[in-house]
Amino acid sequence: MALARPGRRLSLALLLLSKALPGLGQDAKEQLTVALSAPDKPGSLEVEQVNGFIHVVGYGGKEVLIDAVARPRSSSRRHNPDAEKAAPTGMRRLAAGTSLSLTAEEKNNHVEISTDSHLHPVDLTIKVPQRFSLKVSTVNNGDIIVENVSGELEITNVNGPIQLRQVSGSAVANTVNGNLTATFTGLTAGAPMAFSTLNGRVDVTFPSTAKATLKMKSERGEVYSDFEVAVDKSPAKVTRTSENGLTRLSTDAWTYGKVNGGGAEVMMKTMNGDIFLRKAK
Repeated sequence: MALARPGRRLSLALLLLSKALPGLGQDAKEQLTVALSAPDKPGSLEVEQVNGFIHVVGYGGKEVLIDAVARPRSSSRRHNPDAEKAAPTGMRRLAAGTSLSLTAEEKNNHVEISTDSHLHPVDLTIKVPQRFSLKVSTVNNGDIIVENVSGELEITNVNGPIQLRQVSGSAVANTVNGNLTATFTGLTAGAPMAFSTLNGRVDVTFPSTAKATLKMKSERGEVYSDFEVAVDKSPAKVTRTSENGLTRLSTDAWTYGKVNGGGAEVMMKTMNGDIFLRKAK
């Protein structure tokens, strides 16, 4: 385990040669501990991945703890024609091993993490103090899970789900292919939020006392809630556009409403899936 002092940059590059059976890769692993400049104050984390999952958990400590695992290239979901080649007669295919490049930089309680996930999937499990804001994203080969943190959350995935568990504060979360679920224990008053996916459901749980102005839309699904929602029943807005002598009419299919008298806007959207707004029990 390596320790990054406040305000300094720590880089680790690890190359492991495979000691497993011929033809099988071996995961590269590394751990980092990042000290904060002001451990008693809120902090923030920023990490962007191309391949691999990101799991962030809030805990009672005052440092950022990073566990990184580099998966062999063969574990990627992308098609790899070379992996299917038969070995020549009398020969065995040898594993090239797995490398892991992990960098963490801390400045004024802001921690930035980078990896070589563009080369192979890198899975990150990160522990942060509970009062931490996050800017987290990945593209392929993994989900994003955030648990037990309080702050401003900006979460982006492309080919995977997003789960926010027992978080508080505010969030903007979106993915393309995957479900999006979120459970809040508290909300930042006056902070707008947005939750969207293209292929999947949006399932959000708020405290029973939450105040929100809702804007919800599912192209090919339904919208459900167990809150007492004051739905706006005014006629849908019709938009007219003209081109080449033709007029196109389009209707605003959003559902608008207010919870507990209204508050900051909460947008929830999906194309292929249902939307659930739940009241915490």
